[in-house]
Amino acid sequence: MNWYTQPTKPLNQTTQQQAQDRQNQLTKPTGALGQMEDVVIALAGMQGKICPTADKLHIATFAGDHGIASLGVSAYPQAVTRQMLYNFASGGACISVMARHYGATSQVVDCGTLGESYTCDGVEQCHVAPCTQNFLQDFAMTSEQLEQALNIGKQSVERAVENGADIYIAGEMGIGNTTASSVLAGLLLNENAEILTGLGTGVDDKTFAFKKQVIQQAIDKYQYLDNPLEMLRAVAGFEMVAMVGAYLRAGQLGLPVIVGGFISAVCALCAVRICPSVRDYMLFSHCSAEYGNKAVLHALHAKPLLDLGLRLGEGTGATTAFGIIQLACVVHREMATFADANVSDKS
Repeated sequence: MNWYTQPTKPLNQTTQQQAQDRQNQLTKPTGALGQMEDVVIALAGMQGKICPTADKLHIATFAGDHGIASLGVSAYPQAVTRQMLYNFASGGACISVMARHYGATSQVVDCGTLGESYTCDGVEQCHVAPCTQNFLQDFAMTSEQLEQALNIGKQSVERAVENGADIYIAGEMGIGNTTASSVLAGLLLNENAEILTGLGTGVDDKTFAFKKQVIQQAIDKYQYLDNPLEMLRAVAGFEMVAMVGAYLRAGQLGLPVIVGGFISAVCALCAVRICPSVRDYMLFSHCSAEYGNKAVLHALHAKPLLDLGLRLGEGTGATTAFGIIQLACVVHREMATFADANVSDKS
């Protein structure tokens, strides 16, 4: 049995019900805090605590280069993937600023990027290969490379748990990965490129039309596949596979994850297709501005917390929502009950 086929940790239904009972006794109308209540009750089941916590956040940003990017499906050159790794490590990227604000543990992982060998403090080099294959020509990676990339995500989550994290976020960086994600979504959902293709890095009309053409060709090429792992191997990037591995391991170890935008959601859907019960450990941050995100969220039966027009990636949307989740936990823990405050409950 491969590690990623092992069962997830069962939710604690007792603490989940106790958290619901506490919510019903807080000095407010029942349900008045909307999704903030839903999040806390879900977390109570994941963490096995009547008053769950969101104090120790672990953010892993995985980076990888895509062979398909050589066709010109992005507004930016492939060199940007490696350049952004330096930006993450030096603290200049958006996710770096957010991580500092919340005092989060920030992990930056190079899963395989193009360029000469390098050293950079703050970047973990876990190279599977310099780049995936152009999936219009062949599978993006070998079976061995798939296993290696899955293990990168697994090890990241295990480290987070060892360090006492109570929430985990997987972010990504990789020129060409919205193209890869649209193809993967098309295979998982049996949908076409028109439904699932967005502007990504902000391409012009000509490049957008070409991008949709590439995505549809790839969907047609691999539509015979019926195994989510093989779909992943056929078209994903190493950073995407690492995210899938992280989501799978988080469910096994009982670590709640916040799933971000389009690429994160596609990887989450793939993880759920591999092991349906990992869905129990997923919270969803936002509806991305990427065109195909709504279809993926619908397939996951997800109700995201935010809709701010975000489409940056890196884990920024999930980290934005973390503030709301953290606040929801604090309110749940510290707010007075009707009995505490000597306030009359509804009759």
